[in-house]
Amino acid sequence: MFRKFINLFRNRKNWVRQILVSGIAGGVSWFVGDQLINNGGVVAAIVCTLSIRISLHKSVREGFGQIVGTAIGAGIALLTVSLFNFGFLAVATTIILCAVIARALHLGEVASVNVPVTALIVIGPGISESTAESRLGSTLIGAAIAIFFSYFSHPNTPVGRARIQIKNVSTKAAALMAEMSEGVAAGYTQKDAGRWLARARLLVEEVPAIRAQSVEARSHARWFPTAEKDEAEEIYIEGIAAEHTLVQVRTIARTLFDSAVEGGIADSTKKQIAVALSAASYAISSHIELPDDISDFGPTPTDDVREAGSALAETLIEDGQDVDQEQIVRGLSIVANIGIIADSLDQNSPALTDVITPDEPAKDKVMKISPLKQTSPIWNRIKKVFRKYF
Repeated sequence: MFRKFINLFRNRKNWVRQILVSGIAGGVSWFVGDQLINNGGVVAAIVCTLSIRISLHKSVREGFGQIVGTAIGAGIALLTVSLFNFGFLAVATTIILCAVIARALHLGEVASVNVPVTALIVIGPGISESTAESRLGSTLIGAAIAIFFSYFSHPNTPVGRARIQIKNVSTKAAALMAEMSEGVAAGYTQKDAGRWLARARLLVEEVPAIRAQSVEARSHARWFPTAEKDEAEEIYIEGIAAEHTLVQVRTIARTLFDSAVEGGIADSTKKQIAVALSAASYAISSHIELPDDISDFGPTPTDDVREAGSALAETLIEDGQDVDQEQIVRGLSIVANIGIIADSLDQNSPALTDVITPDEPAKDKVMKISPLKQTSPIWNRIKKVFRKYF
């Protein structure tokens, strides 16, 4: 019993490390905040706990959001209390103004929440400039300590975490493709296809996390001196390739499900489809183990995937008169899907490099629109005025 209890923590080393670092960071924030600012420890500890993340990049962003929200919220609180004194009007006006200003500045989710929360914390009987300044100072202390301790909260770099995520989902995708191959060869039911489709959908749901981690790795490499930009760019493309692969796996699972609903796959094409799916599974597995050196050993697994796809297409065309037309279309769809998987693994598709992939959601940023973009219309108008009269 005791061993099981210990294993609960031993099997979650990264999580244990994160909560220990967070706890120590919160305690240090409280101590430092109380020493430097009168009764500033609690606010510093709260801000530190809210800001600390598993990486420097995320903690800096969260900390900056806390600082922006605190500065705006404290200023609004001072303004409303000076106009209406403490009471119903002051509280209501504070919340409304916070929402309006957060919207006007296009603040992200973190900063938008911090603005009214900070204002309501600061607001109260006897509020003064010194109170607002102490809150802001405590926020700065908490954010700074969170940024410092976040360096120790996870053993891997952003690139390392992205690589682990990609490897995990790729392993699951390869296993699913292998299972679908065996099922097609042995004869599968609609229930089997439904289970495959459900697993494929769960894999696709991991795409946003992979994309966010890949974006973080690339952003981290831009400003952190010890990070390698080339490695970050490679893992970013690898993340996009994994996303494309997972989408194709889900599409194949859906095609097999639709085929099962319509009566199953024709016997003449079962073998070729099973071979094609098996080749795709092996290619994904090989790419996980040897992503760089896989092309140095003659014909690659992705070449085998393309050959298997060509063989399947030929079989479908030859049996065109004896097989239902919808089944032929679904079979050709699988051919196209495994071809895209091969191109994604080789990373030679223009869809990976020539198409702009959406960045992280705007709501996750401190400011949805950068200050430069927000102020550019104003500067353009000023320039026009100067050009007109000077």
